[in-house]
Amino acid sequence: MVAVNGWQQRRSIRARARAAELAAAYSHYDAGDLLRVMIEEAFAGDLAIASSFGAEAVALLALAAEIDPAVPVLFLDTGKLFPETVAYRDDVVAHLGLTDVRVVAPDILDVAAVDTSGDLWSRQAGACCYLRKVVPLVQAVTPFSAWVTGRKRYQGDGRRALAPIEASDGWVKINPLAAWTKQDVFGLIARRGLPKHPLLAQGYLSIGCQPCTRPVTALEDERDGRWAGQDKTECGIHTLERPTGTSGSARNINQPHPQP
Repeated sequence: MVAVNGWQQRRSIRARARAAELAAAYSHYDAGDLLRVMIEEAFAGDLAIASSFGAEAVALLALAAEIDPAVPVLFLDTGKLFPETVAYRDDVVAHLGLTDVRVVAPDILDVAAVDTSGDLWSRQAGACCYLRKVVPLVQAVTPFSAWVTGRKRYQGDGRRALAPIEASDGWVKINPLAAWTKQDVFGLIARRGLPKHPLLAQGYLSIGCQPCTRPVTALEDERDGRWAGQDKTECGIHTLERPTGTSGSARNINQPHPQP
């Protein structure tokens, strides 16, 4: 039996090698073609799409639905979302005909132990994201070798060098829209008549959990509406960092049984 830490190291090595191989072959593909190769060939039956069903999410989901409406889509319901986001998810699923949308939520026992009062977001936003986003999402993507994100380079300094294919913590991560502009995203949404998130009309351009998201002005960056006033720009699902002070059973991300 391989020790868990040894298995994790081997998985990371395999993911880096696979990502390098795929990047060399397919990084120049446009978004739709890249997604098709990943879904139908490179990771057939072994890939999931993580979607927030936020302001721009429908663009990536529309491309995926064209290829395979049964591709697994992981929707992270933190328990703190805008009700408009949950309703929008249902609209998008019906419009695109997606057939395997999986709701991913934090464990109720973890929430009871770590966020008893429900206001952890106001005291330790990083710990709240770790509890409600990082741990459940990692558990959800663990059965897959690869997962797809909707991140783009224009979304902030931390994403300016984003590659279409990368390795991250033992997974191959696919970012088909990495090089897209905002005009590309909303141009596709307009051309295809895709549903628009209802909060867009109220100035919410980057939509996360309700307590930590606000509208932005015309002079602000879209990400300025997330965790406003805090030294925080990412929720942590793309870094898997455990914030200082995290306590309770959610301190450790559950890992699957080691595999050779």
